[in-house]
Amino acid sequence: MTIDMTVDWRSKGFWAPDGPVDPRGLGLFDGGFTWPLLVVRRAAVEANIATMAAYSGRHGFDLAPHAKTTMAPGLLAAQTAAGAWGLTVATPNQALVLRRLGIDRVLIANEVLDRTALRWLAAESAAGWEAYFQVDSPAGVAAAAGTGGPLRVLVELGHDGGRTGVRGLDELEAVARAVVAAPGLELAGVAGYEGQLRDQDAVDAYLDQLAEGVHRLVAAGLLPGRPIVAAGGSAWFDRVVDRLGGLRETARLILRSGATVSHDDGFYRERTPFNRVPGEGSLAAALEIWAQVISAPEPGLAIAGMGKRDAPFDEGLPEPRELRRADGRIEPATGVRVTKLNDHHTYLTVEGTTLTPGDLIRFGISHPCTAFDKWRDIPVVDEDRRVVDVLHTYF
Repeated sequence: MTIDMTVDWRSKGFWAPDGPVDPRGLGLFDGGFTWPLLVVRRAAVEANIATMAAYSGRHGFDLAPHAKTTMAPGLLAAQTAAGAWGLTVATPNQALVLRRLGIDRVLIANEVLDRTALRWLAAESAAGWEAYFQVDSPAGVAAAAGTGGPLRVLVELGHDGGRTGVRGLDELEAVARAVVAAPGLELAGVAGYEGQLRDQDAVDAYLDQLAEGVHRLVAAGLLPGRPIVAAGGSAWFDRVVDRLGGLRETARLILRSGATVSHDDGFYRERTPFNRVPGEGSLAAALEIWAQVISAPEPGLAIAGMGKRDAPFDEGLPEPRELRRADGRIEPATGVRVTKLNDHHTYLTVEGTTLTPGDLIRFGISHPCTAFDKWRDIPVVDEDRRVVDVLHTYF
């Protein structure tokens, strides 16, 4: 996963006041770090990547994991080395980053209407880069048409109350016909996203409609011989496999699950498909944040030096997992709970134990998609918590 190990004073959490340092071999508690500090566990990441590669391969799906989760070249390279068909991004700017990193195949899981970005995508496509983006409106087709190319696009089916995507099959076919008729555009397939749906019945109904849409466009002669069909967040990919698997003989099926690379101790721990299909595999939480208790101002209350700039909080608060006392003793964080975060402070209720200023707390996080973006450089550690690598992020 290595690109460049060097860090300096610009790297939050690393303590390098005297110039650039190579932190390889340092233990987390040897004095080369300050708090808070986000850490990636190497063994968990490697296991998660291998699990998803094996799972998708067993079911005849390709992986194009969403790079927006990490935007960390080291992790993206590891996923590609494990056989990922490509990588997914959310914006043209993220696509530019991946192009500069040498990623050969990128899927932008949104409509692109910026003519500057479209002209760049057309020029890069003409130069041999394999890039795709989604369209869900005549405006999106019109913006992309005539910019050069060819530009490869996927028509997107959405659902009521969801994000992007047309809301029905008639509109899906209308947009597909507009793409086929537009100069410089190539209709490559169909895309969807089921991740905002909250129950299995709704997910299955939506995915069945997506499959019906693919059949309809094939019957109308609008899709190529083996179209791409892309779907799959990190909460329902088992249902994608179940409901779209019947297309595997005639389409290239793509899972875009991104949060699986690191998993978490909250949102995805509760929602991972492997809870429903445990025989298919399991994922391990690879992220942890270490923060120091900086105040214990009253009974039952302690304050840790970690805040909204350090930890995700949009899909659940950090979860205290372990205490490290000043003398190095390790204890479970039983009775310690996060109640709220400020910019740089975490409020903790404390029952049945005591917290003393200077104690360290290991937190698990919820929702990795808003964790990596808060850190410029992240140490990767082995199971003895010694640094073996440094991830640099590009958000």
